[in-house]
Amino acid sequence: MEMLDREADGSDSLEGFMLLHSIAGGTGSGLGSFLLERMNDRFPKKLIQTYSVFPDTTNAGDVVVQPYNSLLALRRLTQNADSVVVLDNGALARIAADTLHVQEPSFQQTNQLVSTVMSASTTTLRYPGYMHNDLVGIVASLIPTPRCHFLQTSYTPFTGDNVDAAKTVRKTTVLDVMRRLLQPKNQMVSTKPGKNSCYISILNIIMGEADPTDVHKSLLRIRERQLASFIPWGPASIQVALTRTSPYLSPPYTTRPPPRVSGLMLANHTGISTLFKRIMLQYDRLRKRNAFLEQYKREEPFRDGLGEFDEAREVVADLIAEYEEAESKDYLNGGQDEGAADGGADARTDGVTGR
Repeated sequence: MEMLDREADGSDSLEGFMLLHSIAGGTGSGLGSFLLERMNDRFPKKLIQTYSVFPDTTNAGDVVVQPYNSLLALRRLTQNADSVVVLDNGALARIAADTLHVQEPSFQQTNQLVSTVMSASTTTLRYPGYMHNDLVGIVASLIPTPRCHFLQTSYTPFTGDNVDAAKTVRKTTVLDVMRRLLQPKNQMVSTKPGKNSCYISILNIIMGEADPTDVHKSLLRIRERQLASFIPWGPASIQVALTRTSPYLSPPYTTRPPPRVSGLMLANHTGISTLFKRIMLQYDRLRKRNAFLEQYKREEPFRDGLGEFDEAREVVADLIAEYEEAESKDYLNGGQDEGAADGGADARTDGVTGR
């Protein structure tokens, strides 16, 4: 924390913090949760955005206690973070296999996917335009209600220097990129949306040679084809931010030029609750058998009982219920702060929309 204090004191205009961690292992979930709580206490008025790598919940993990760790970390992400960009190992491995043409991707290759998303999501901050040029603006446009702050991402096209098959991509247009961003196979989180699942908000960051006219045409095509369904209580709009590609993604810094157009989608989608349900189900199975609890009982929070687990489960259950309620048209009348929610919705209508 002394390092954070020192860096914060030396900043001219500190806006927030970004934390990258995993939630399945002891270090990523434990130390990550500790830092989240401490940063929230020390800097209560600063934004905290995390890039959280979730375990592959569809397969058995390497860490037998990952359901416990994941549930405990998910509680802190719900209570102490302002924005959580969710990535999961299963989706990262699938995308690496499909786009980088690698059947067993290495840590370096999956980390390359994560770093690409992080770089793209901060492009409008590093090369600012007239909109979405600060972290507060981006978060406010995507998160109309405070509890629903878990975001999922898509990116296209992925390329890689160390895989020959991934070095070249076909010619991309704005419509191609925006259409592919909505395809489930390009999403970096494994969810199983239900028939009522819908988008709360979408922000597309388009990098490269993109004409605003092409963006408007693409948004109209997407709306005509009904490629994205939105919440019934807010505007059905896709925000678009145009920005230039980083000069460090071109020779001599890389071995090949970047795609003409590439894009990142940051989306708030109610289907993310299915991921949380799987984590809670795996936790319930372990907890029912009281498996692997002895090592936790040796630590301070659990010496007097397992109430910490019960509280975490309750927080996650409330989070799932919140996302499910967000799918109904009377969500804003369900005890939420209408002023805050409406304010967030108004912010989302700024910029280029599909309306």
